Amino acid sequence: MTRAFRGLIHRALAGAALAMAAAGMSGCRDFGDVTGSVRASPAMPADETELRSYAENCRNRYERNPGEKSASIDYARALRALTRYREAVAVMQAAAVKSPKDEAILGEYGKALADAGELAQAKDVLTRAYTPDNPKWDIMSVQGAVADQLGDHAGAMQFYRDALKIAPGEPGVLTNMGLSLALSRQLPEAERTLRQAVASPKADARMRGDLALVLALQGKFAEAERVSLTDLPSEAARANVEAIRRMLAAGDSRRAVDRPAKAATGANDAG
Repeated sequence: MTRAFRGLIHRALAGAALAMAAAGMSGCRDFGDVTGSVRASPAMPADETELRSYAENCRNRYERNPGEKSASIDYARALRALTRYREAVAVMQAAAVKSPKDEAILGEYGKALADAGELAQAKDVLTRAYTPDNPKWDIMSVQGAVADQLGDHAGAMQFYRDALKIAPGEPGVLTNMGLSLALSRQLPEAERTLRQAVASPKADARMRGDLALVLALQGKFAEAERVSLTDLPSEAARANVEAIRRMLAAGDSRRAVDRPAKAATGANDAG
């Protein structure tokens, strides 16, 4: 049912990520990337070598004044871009201890916690990262992603709707909303939402990878491969879609095996 479908989409996400990793590429989000691409920041280098150099410079700034707001935020974002989520949490925790009511610091701290999988704590911290008279769409989007991972899809959708009132058409919010719809088994709606996201000039490979995943989950394998080709070489795009096709086929096989067993159990109970 819903839990089984959630497991299926998570396995598909993992399979897509593995296929891309094997090809030396990146398109779908990994487990920690629930807050959106931190590399979308103009200051964040896209090249891996440049990113590591940038992170080292941020570390030097941070170590000269641990807990200082700007240095802490820049360093934590660089660490998250490198998927060093636990280190990012430690950096922002120190800043939050120093400035416990600073909303910008609490927002970055909550994002780091969410990426690290500390969902309950992230949920608590993010509620203090803005006030009703000064709402922040990026924080609301993260709150939605956290709610989704906690199984509260209705609550997540409300966060996304509220975020889109502030930032209409924002692709990061639309992407999270699309995945939430997919997790709720609303695949056509998920596809429509993700298509809106990738139509934005700000869309990235991660968002297109999510659209390709949802297309493949509906059996639209050729279209999923075409979307993947935007960011992947043809061999990787084909392998990506094939991995999802195999997972879906395996899921159908398991359901076919389960049905007779359940029918037999029902007959025995009736007797």
